[in-house]
Amino acid sequence: MPLKAFSELDLEYFTTELEGHVGVFRIDRPPANAHNIDVLLELQRLIESVRFDEDVRVALFGSASDTFFSTGFDIKELQEKSGKQIGYASQTSKEIIMKMRTTDTVFIAMVDGHCMGGGLELALACDFRYIGDDESYNVGMPEINLGLIAGEAGTQLLPRYIDRSTALEMLITGETITPEESVERGICDEVHPAGEVEEAAMAFAEEIAEKSALAVGNNKLAVNEGLEMPLSDALAHERELQNRLLGSDVAKEGTDAFLNDRKPDFVGVERGEKEPASDE
Repeated sequence: MPLKAFSELDLEYFTTELEGHVGVFRIDRPPANAHNIDVLLELQRLIESVRFDEDVRVALFGSASDTFFSTGFDIKELQEKSGKQIGYASQTSKEIIMKMRTTDTVFIAMVDGHCMGGGLELALACDFRYIGDDESYNVGMPEINLGLIAGEAGTQLLPRYIDRSTALEMLITGETITPEESVERGICDEVHPAGEVEEAAMAFAEEIAEKSALAVGNNKLAVNEGLEMPLSDALAHERELQNRLLGSDVAKEGTDAFLNDRKPDFVGVERGEKEPASDE
């Protein structure tokens, strides 16, 4: 199937819209936005579209439901599918999560509803998580209650955001926490009034979208990939990413704007709509 631009996507389980240079996609599989392999394959297409579409400078991941972000993998599938098929679905989810973390576009999760299990794992794949402050919302990884582990990267992502003991306790007890507690523990980044999460996330996304997409992306990759390396290798990786920027059109635009006390037009330069500043 040919790769489509983000604005051209027509998906069964996600709604999509492009607002300026911000791509917004929302999972839409009532009643609880539980996912199966069909949902995951659509999400994979969506992430690949974001990766290659230069019009999308920031991506927002939300829900079409007023109550659920996502309750994770569809439990009915566990009974209906073979262990091998469920294993492949779990592996596909891990591959999508790694694709999100290694795509040089910032992803922001808009969690305005219950966020459990694989739903939280997909939110953790994003670079930022904004959450609604409704105390009725549950956040957690309850797979232990099914006799399972958080198998869509949860056992690895959660302790990368919070301390090991707290992460392990959540995983082995199935504890659910409130949105406020998720921010206090460092799982989510900001809490906003329920119903205002998207507005706050969009304001942040629009701010990022005005920066150099190349510089934003290199910062993301330096952090996400560098933290998995020994320090000496991470510093070499940082140097390589910085060298891509030094002398680039966006660096020329940024330094010229600073020296001439004006706002840089990174979007125009990167889209070829504006001539970069001269070296002279």
